[in-house]
Amino acid sequence: MGLVQWRDKDGAPQEVLTGAAVLREVFAGSECRLVMNDRADLALLAGFGGVHVGQGDVSPEDVRRVMGLGGVIGVSTHTEAQVVAAEAGCADYVAIGPVFATGTKVDAEAVVGLEGVRRARVLTGKPLVAIGGITRENARSVLEAGADSVAVISGLFVEGESVAQVVGDFLEKLR
Repeated sequence: MGLVQWRDKDGAPQEVLTGAAVLREVFAGSECRLVMNDRADLALLAGFGGVHVGQGDVSPEDVRRVMGLGGVIGVSTHTEAQVVAAEAGCADYVAIGPVFATGTKVDAEAVVGLEGVRRARVLTGKPLVAIGGITRENARSVLEAGADSVAVISGLFVEGESVAQVVGDFLEKLR
């Protein structure tokens, strides 16, 4: 099963829900679970199946209280201590990063590199998602370092290529 995360840090709640409705329609009938960034309340209203939180957001435990046992919860980590805490907590998966430099987040944490992925893999038995600067060219190395999957944002948008073509290339390279 794939996860698709809806991330809208600046939108008013109704704007976030409007975007969520579009995603719900696009992914209807697929095996993808829709995950809302930060907001368990909006995830429930949107009919999403999970929430992803960062270090400055509400805790995974608070999200679990809102979502119940059926929702998937992910947590972003950037240090070994955060990975250890995520392993001990109720999150279903742990994201580590940024693995590489990224322009997507202006307030991005320090790059952890492939070594950070390797260390995180040792520290958690939960599914490990690598994020930050992932491209078709480096995605395989991230999986070889121990990630179970990759999260991609800007790597999907390549000038002169359709997103569908780039996604197809990613899937082919990661098989």
